[in-house]
Amino acid sequence: MALPARDAPAPTPTLRVATWNLEWLVTPQTAHAARLACRSGQRGPLPCDVGPARDSADIARLSAYAKETDADVFAFQEVESADIARRVFRGYDICVAPGRGVQHVGFAIRGGLPHRCGPAVDSLSLGGRQRPGLTLWLAPGTAGAMELLAVHLKSGCADAGLESGAAACSLLRQQAHALSEWIASHSPQDRFVVLGDFNRSAADPGQDLFWQLLAGAGEKAPFLRAGEAAPFRNCDSGAPYSRAIDHILVGGQLRLAVLEGSYRRVRYRSLDAVRYRLSDHCPVRISLIRDVAATTAGH
Repeated sequence: MALPARDAPAPTPTLRVATWNLEWLVTPQTAHAARLACRSGQRGPLPCDVGPARDSADIARLSAYAKETDADVFAFQEVESADIARRVFRGYDICVAPGRGVQHVGFAIRGGLPHRCGPAVDSLSLGGRQRPGLTLWLAPGTAGAMELLAVHLKSGCADAGLESGAAACSLLRQQAHALSEWIASHSPQDRFVVLGDFNRSAADPGQDLFWQLLAGAGEKAPFLRAGEAAPFRNCDSGAPYSRAIDHILVGGQLRLAVLEGSYRRVRYRSLDAVRYRLSDHCPVRISLIRDVAATTAGH
């Protein structure tokens, strides 16, 4: 006699959170103005060494990877405006940080997910010289409310010592202080996530002043770096990078909600990387267990 079929266990309800630097995602109008400026030797909205303008096929392929990532919330970087972000994150609500230039951070939130776009974190902009961060509240006003901070820190000092005297490292050191102060303003009972392009590797965090500064803040508001033990894999087989600079820090009570083994880099298919202008970063995603995330609130 055949044994009765057993129902498969119900999947764990999760909230998927991702970060993705989209590498100079600008409108066609801005890209066209930049080309004209470079041809005439004038200063334009983009550096002249930025790759060719993306066409509709490139945008569609980026949108396909956003759909594949299947995150409930994306923190994004290097995006000009909400209009161009909507072409990638279809069906999502968009928040974009203010500021000069065309490289902004922001959030894409799955339609129907209760949220409130928060204020910019201007301390990260160092008086307007760099990009500010942007905050977002999910489920505001409820026991399950959580605060997210999207960041895009100074480039050019991924591995060098912050004390090296290099201009980029000096700016990144100031941003590390500002970020540590933001983290330290929270308590162990708060629920927060910091995610984005840190432009800093974590090859030796115990000896790195950048991570030491953040760890000092973590003494007041503990956090974990998702995927800390995960081996690094390039976004595609032809990419030249050797370490991750996109990070997701999960703080306070939310540390208990991180689903073990959920850290994932959504890699590009090799042919897509050749045929389309994608990005030099790919989506990084984790999952938070919804029930744990809700029940730990306020404890």
